[in-house]
Amino acid sequence: MSRPDDTAPRFTETERRILAIVQKNLPDSATPYADIAAAVGTDEATVLDLLRRMKEDGSIRRFGASIKHQRAGWTHNAMVAWRVTEQQAEEAGKQAAEHPLISHAYYRPSSAPDWPYELYTMIHGRHETEHLEVIEQLRRETVLDEYAVLESLRELKKTSMVYFPE
Repeated sequence: MSRPDDTAPRFTETERRILAIVQKNLPDSATPYADIAAAVGTDEATVLDLLRRMKEDGSIRRFGASIKHQRAGWTHNAMVAWRVTEQQAEEAGKQAAEHPLISHAYYRPSSAPDWPYELYTMIHGRHETEHLEVIEQLRRETVLDEYAVLESLRELKKTSMVYFPE
């Protein structure tokens, strides 16, 4: 009988140490990958090769920055759920994601009869009504029209999963 971890990727000790660092915050420098390499006793190419390989094999879906918007001056946030057809979702999502105050947009089909919204956009603003201005702009410039606003009252948790403890 096969154990579930038989197909799990095998990592060297150096790779585990690299992953323990990159699952947290990257070094705040002009050369973060070289800094990681120095911290684990390898070279920058090894760090980049590992991350590239994991991205290509699907172990990592994306690798990007996560901004703490409150510290950057964005004090009001709202998730806006939009009613769209499946055919409209791709183009409307791309248009919405181009807006400078929208950090992300995603499509999630709903089977709930009392929740017809399937496109979600996260809008960040500097004041309480800025998200309403963005909503009106999207209503004027896209097929998006019917929506529900889910305002952020407070952030409870914003941490990444830890797969490789130090």
